[in-house]
Amino acid sequence: MEKKIGFIGCGNMGKAILGGLIASGQVLPGQIWVYTPSPDKVAALHDQFGINAAESAQEVAQIADIIFAAVKPGIMIKVLSEITSSLNKDSLVVSIAAGVTLDQLARALGHDRKIIRAMPNTPALVNAGMTSVTPNALVTPEDTADVLNIFRCFGEAEVIAEPMIHPVVGVSGSSPAYVFMFIEAMADAAVLGGMPRAQAYKFAAQAVMGSAKMVLETGEHPGALKDMVCSPGGTTIEAVRVLEEKGFRAAVIEAMTKCMENQKNSANPDDFRRTSGRHFGAVTSGFLCFVKRQICRFQPLTIVTHLWVQRRNPHTNP
Repeated sequence: MEKKIGFIGCGNMGKAILGGLIASGQVLPGQIWVYTPSPDKVAALHDQFGINAAESAQEVAQIADIIFAAVKPGIMIKVLSEITSSLNKDSLVVSIAAGVTLDQLARALGHDRKIIRAMPNTPALVNAGMTSVTPNALVTPEDTADVLNIFRCFGEAEVIAEPMIHPVVGVSGSSPAYVFMFIEAMADAAVLGGMPRAQAYKFAAQAVMGSAKMVLETGEHPGALKDMVCSPGGTTIEAVRVLEEKGFRAAVIEAMTKCMENQKNSANPDDFRRTSGRHFGAVTSGFLCFVKRQICRFQPLTIVTHLWVQRRNPHTNP
């Protein structure tokens, strides 16, 4: 790719994009300009990656062909409003701020601007992200392909229509939180059975990662893969029976529905204040509270008590 890439803001997610892009070899460090309000941070990024350190957001806007706006949602509109006069006619702005709609972005930048709304998730930090890419009507297929290729440097990416952002939040943006809960619950049960905690986390996490890989690589229906593990009258089908009896599947579906409803209710295009960082956290925390209520109804008191102790002192070993 011969285009110049700019970053305005470069927190954990911005750094994941930057690192994945450079590691892929698609863009040379000399083609990248980064601005953050912290001189020390941008200097550290220059030392680590060899990128160009910009002195202002306006400088990035003037130079770059594709600008990643990677600031917090609560200040996104203000930052974009300040750079709009510095953008070139064909500049493409990619926002990764949760909850900030294409309409809000266009109000800040101008309705004649090429804008993409993207939503990566936290596994991008370990090169296993899933990103939704939502372009406005002015973005060309070539522009969209460039941005998809960038996000695929650290995972997978798909084009999604904006109304589908709400399901994306439930199934991708927030889902790492409840996958972590599932891993933790499996590990707690293994510890209850006598396994050391570190080993329990490793077994549980590897099982989840391997199972996900089977779904993606085999193309088989998850139910068919589940049936492969369940021998007649065996231990696995007994575990599945208990999960069904305790409402595992229904709890996940209902909790994700609540998550999506929260996202819809929070995405108010007339209130920029609701695009603060707390918005996306509220979606996830609301889901977690619901799932904890569902799960804790069914867990033995010993496991629930142990979970409480772990929260109070995460370094305590049973």
